[in-house]
Amino acid sequence: MTWRAPEITRTTEPYVADERTMLEGWLDYHRQTLLMKCAGLTAEQLKTPSVEPSGLTLLGLVRHMAEVERWWFRVRAAGQDVGGLYGTEEDPDGDFNNAADADAEADFATFAAEAEAARAAAAGLSLDQTFERRRRDGSSDQFNVRWVYIHMIEEYARHNGHADLIRERIDGVTGD
Repeated sequence: MTWRAPEITRTTEPYVADERTMLEGWLDYHRQTLLMKCAGLTAEQLKTPSVEPSGLTLLGLVRHMAEVERWWFRVRAAGQDVGGLYGTEEDPDGDFNNAADADAEADFATFAAEAEAARAAAAGLSLDQTFERRRRDGSSDQFNVRWVYIHMIEEYARHNGHADLIRERIDGVTGD
């Protein structure tokens, strides 16, 4: 039996809520949107690049967002000592570059686990809590958890637009 990306029921983002609930609701909406763009496709379809010369795939986007969830919520904001998922020193874009040989079902499970781990990591953090990001050149920047939520919503929104175009190219399906 051929594995297919699962169907998703997307929940509506909150229309009236406190700031935290609104940020979490919009982020979950965008997480679900990415999965909705993949729903019903086989592993091979998920690995299909959009248009040459781009190698961008839906599976690459799922892998990338799992990596980004881990990076910003767990490593940066919560200070957890967990390594990367797909990127390496030699290939920092391994999430995108190595999708052709990846196990799509396992990568979807990883995405779900990372989204849940990000929720858990952020749950105990104030939106105003700050953390420092050191750069390779020795400089650093200060961020707060609120920025992470807003950045993640922006990151998903941008990549969901990519996902929309890739999906349409694969099988003609378009969506919200």
